[in-house]
Amino acid sequence: MKHFLTLLSHEIRMLLVSPATYVAATLFLGFMGLIFTQILEEYSARAQEISPAIVYFDLFWLPACVMVPLLTMKCLAEERRLGTIETLLTTPVTTTEVVLAKFGAAYSLYATLWGSTLGFFYLLRKFSGDARFLDPGPLTGGFLFIAVSGLFFVAIGVFASSVTSNQSVAGILGCVMLATLILGGNAISGSNWLDQGILQPARDIVEYGHVFGHRDDFTRGVIDIRHLLFYLTGTVLALIFSILSVEAKLLHS
Repeated sequence: MKHFLTLLSHEIRMLLVSPATYVAATLFLGFMGLIFTQILEEYSARAQEISPAIVYFDLFWLPACVMVPLLTMKCLAEERRLGTIETLLTTPVTTTEVVLAKFGAAYSLYATLWGSTLGFFYLLRKFSGDARFLDPGPLTGGFLFIAVSGLFFVAIGVFASSVTSNQSVAGILGCVMLATLILGGNAISGSNWLDQGILQPARDIVEYGHVFGHRDDFTRGVIDIRHLLFYLTGTVLALIFSILSVEAKLLHS
């Protein structure tokens, strides 16, 4: 892994010169700014019982489903389309280093963009003069959830990019996979047919992977080790499949 940091710095530079990166950043910051503005309007109109941080993270899934594919769709698909992945792997680097570097660069930017929105709460605290708007529990838990779940989400985006040479297809595939994981799990968890006794194991599996349930626990300050294992295990598996996908394509090329 001695070449990992060199590859990582290169991938970060490539992301910073990519138009898709700035499209993703603009859409994300604009969308989250609108959400925060709506929260301010609701809290200024009438008193609310819950922390604004909890409301803020309610729509985390939408920027995740859009921003992650935009950040990852080019990372491996474009290399395969241009044929540069074969050239890159003839140098003293491994497939694992290449995939991890691309994952690390995309995740760094994803985390940076989310971290920049912490400034919204700082400005709210500064100009409102009310410390309750900067509730450390839900705020810390919410951003911890974003950081941990983002590992898995970005790994899924990298995997989607590894199975095709078309970056548009990779972006759509990544969006569909993320929407299935986040929204599909939420829809299934509310299904009554899972309450039947014979389907109880399936109910347990769905509840274990219920992303919205994880978010609720984190924003309440409940850090369950099972949630952390879910995202870390999913991240590792998605990256392993990405590595195997790249190597399989190289063997058949």
